[in-house]
Amino acid sequence: MTIPPLGSTGAQSSAPVEVRRSARRKRTVSANWQGGTMVVSIPAHFSEAQERHWVERMVAKLEAKTARQARMPRTASGDDALMGRAAELSAAYLGGRAVPVSVKWVSNQNSRWGSCTPSRRTIRLSNQLQGMPAWVVDYVLLHELAHLLVSSHGPAFWAELAGYPQLEQAKAFLNGVTFATSRGLAAGPGDGMEDDLEDDDEA
Repeated sequence: MTIPPLGSTGAQSSAPVEVRRSARRKRTVSANWQGGTMVVSIPAHFSEAQERHWVERMVAKLEAKTARQARMPRTASGDDALMGRAAELSAAYLGGRAVPVSVKWVSNQNSRWGSCTPSRRTIRLSNQLQGMPAWVVDYVLLHELAHLLVSSHGPAFWAELAGYPQLEQAKAFLNGVTFATSRGLAAGPGDGMEDDLEDDDEA
C-alpha cells in the first residue's frame, strides 16, 4: 500500500510512504528508503490503529536519521583513506594499471554498491558499505577499479578480478544483503543500499 504525503496513516512526511504487511514478521517493524519512497514493513496481523502508530513512529525515526546524516560533513580523511586503499588494491591485483582520479564515499547512491565513470576516472562507493567486512568493501572497490580497464561485465572484466581470493564470497555476501533488504528482513549493521531502522519493541 502506497501512502502519499500526509496520507491516511497520518505520517507527516514530505516523501511518499509505502506500508508493507508481512506474515513473516511477528514483533518487529522496520523502515527504509527505497528510491524516494519510505517503506515501512509491519506484521500482517496489525490493526489499523497499530499500523497508524507504528508508521508514524518509524517515519519520524527514519526522517531524523536522514537529517542527522545530511548534517554530517564527509571527512576528507575518509575519502583519502579510500583513495589509498584503491592504490593498494590496484597494485596487488591489477598490476597498478587502474589509477583513479578520485574515490569517494557518497550517501545518495541507493541502487548500487559502487559506481565508476571511466571517462573521468572517478569512483564512488555507497556509504551503506561502511560497517561491512573489509574484504567485501575491498571487492566493491576492486570491482570499480576494474571498470577503469574494462567498461563492460564480459569475460575480460571478470578475468581482471580473478586474482581476488574472496571474489565469490563477497559477491554472495552482497547478494544475501540485497535479498534480505528486499524482503524487509534485518541483515545487520550497514545491511544494504537503503537506510534501515529496526525497532524491536513489542508491538
